[in-house]
Amino acid sequence: MSLEFHTGSTEAELDTKSADAFRTISEVAEDLDIPQHVLRFWETRFSQIKPLKRGGGRRYYRPDDVALLKGIRRLLYGEGYTIKGLQRILKEQGPRHVQAIGRGAPVGPPPVDMTPAPAEQAAATRPPEGLDDITLLTAVLAELGECQRALRAALAEQSLPDGFES
Repeated sequence: MSLEFHTGSTEAELDTKSADAFRTISEVAEDLDIPQHVLRFWETRFSQIKPLKRGGGRRYYRPDDVALLKGIRRLLYGEGYTIKGLQRILKEQGPRHVQAIGRGAPVGPPPVDMTPAPAEQAAATRPPEGLDDITLLTAVLAELGECQRALRAALAEQSLPDGFES
């Protein structure tokens, strides 16, 4: 497999880029419709995300990395999993399972023991080491925005009783 790096791109170039080409963080963030800092935050929470880092810390994501990120996004934002629950899936079922979900495989029901124990819930509330407050709060705000969009979409699908507004 040959390594193909790409530093700058236009939208037309992204459409014609080889499926085996590495993607920059900006390309992946645009593809997933999430901010770049969320990808960096996920790297602190999911050890399976390992982009190739070049000079100056520039990240390059392999096709498998992108599939893993798509699976993570789908499980967190689309299926409502918590970070702790997703960490457990990655540990028990492996990154290939989440990559398959990122490539469009069905999610399936969560295991019956996916509810975190109280100690796990407390650990999930601690901020990751090495992130400043602004980065952490920005990532939380982005996740809340995704939750708000999901709630609005769910409300739009059902009719509300008189006197309620969406």
